[in-house]
Amino acid sequence: MEILLYIVIFWNVAVLLLYGLDKYKSVRKKRRIQEKTLLQCAFFMGGAGAIFGMVLFHHKTAKKKFTLLVPLAILVNAILVISFLYVTNTYF
Repeated sequence: MEILLYIVIFWNVAVLLLYGLDKYKSVRKKRRIQEKTLLQCAFFMGGAGAIFGMVLFHHKTAKKKFTLLVPLAILVNAILVISFLYVTNTYF
């Protein structure tokens, strides 16, 4: 069970860095990471990393799609984690 926690933390750090990389590419007029990819990473248990990346790098904060969907991703992630813990009768 503990390993899953580490995997989720690692994934969220990776998503945070992905948002930072996209911001870096944006500033330097390089080829960007697709918005679809950034949002998918948020919904696949990376919502916390995505929101921290948005705030830390001031990236995608003006896009309504991101300001609505990333918090929704966090909610979906929380529901999935709580459901998983309930089904497996595991508590931290």
